[in-house]
Amino acid sequence: MAVSNNHTQPLPHGLKTIAQWLAELRGRLENTSDTPSLDAQVLLAHVLGKNRSWVMAHPEVTLNHAQDEALREALWRLEQGQPLPYILGHWEFYGLDFNLTPAVLIPRPETELLVEQALAWLRAHPHHRRLADVGTGCGCIAIALAVHIPDLQVLASDISTSALQVAEVNARKHGVAERVHLIQSDLLPPPQSSPLPYPVDLILANLPYIPTPRLPSLKVSRWEPLIALDGGPDGAEKIRRLLQMLPGKLAPDGLLLMEIDSTQGEMMSHLAQATFPQARVQVLPDLAGQKRCLRVELDASTGSRKKSTISFSA
Repeated sequence: MAVSNNHTQPLPHGLKTIAQWLAELRGRLENTSDTPSLDAQVLLAHVLGKNRSWVMAHPEVTLNHAQDEALREALWRLEQGQPLPYILGHWEFYGLDFNLTPAVLIPRPETELLVEQALAWLRAHPHHRRLADVGTGCGCIAIALAVHIPDLQVLASDISTSALQVAEVNARKHGVAERVHLIQSDLLPPPQSSPLPYPVDLILANLPYIPTPRLPSLKVSRWEPLIALDGGPDGAEKIRRLLQMLPGKLAPDGLLLMEIDSTQGEMMSHLAQATFPQARVQVLPDLAGQKRCLRVELDASTGSRKKSTISFSA
């Protein structure tokens, strides 16, 4: 293992118990993690091939030499700033475990809001079972929904073939590969190459939305794929293009859900309303109170009589 000139002094080579390692890891990670205790537990569980509960219940267990070396290497990578999910090679999203590589974004808790909104809508509309997930990445949104709605058919697209390879592994892992149709495409594929016929009932998208000028100042841009982060000069480049594609591809009584930056609610709402003047457009907050979900609900029954509405839910 290569060691940089800035690497801190190595730990003593005597083998340590779980309790000793937990204390050591917490101290070493305090300056690089917001959750050093949790990260220490997760890292030890990964190296030992156990779960966190087992780790906490066996503080007296001593690591062997192979485990000790693997833990030291993982700790070194963490201290260089590498995200823990990439080191582990997997991460949890909506109660499911997803394989990860640096070719895909790390799933985040705020994105679970899209899944919650989609599930509630699908359960209220039992005859609406065609969904498109645009910019699927590791497939976490598409797969989580397919797992929870057994008769759901999903078109999952991404511009990155490397991301689609990760998504395919995850779809097979969770037993939904026959219902999650993966396709390489810049946003939605044209009708002639789409695995599902248009219009679809529900469209979800977690597209790049960070304005290009902000990227150099963000830690996330050092490790995660820029193609999945860079939203252009104002962060809305991909989102504008997707909105322009939607007429005819989203059912007249369908739903659009998009993750956005917490500062973009007003801009994204007006863009959506310009595309669908009769829709109900809302910006919903995540669990942290940040307005992160753009919801555009169409209503075929009211047609042109429905008034345009924009609301920002508290």
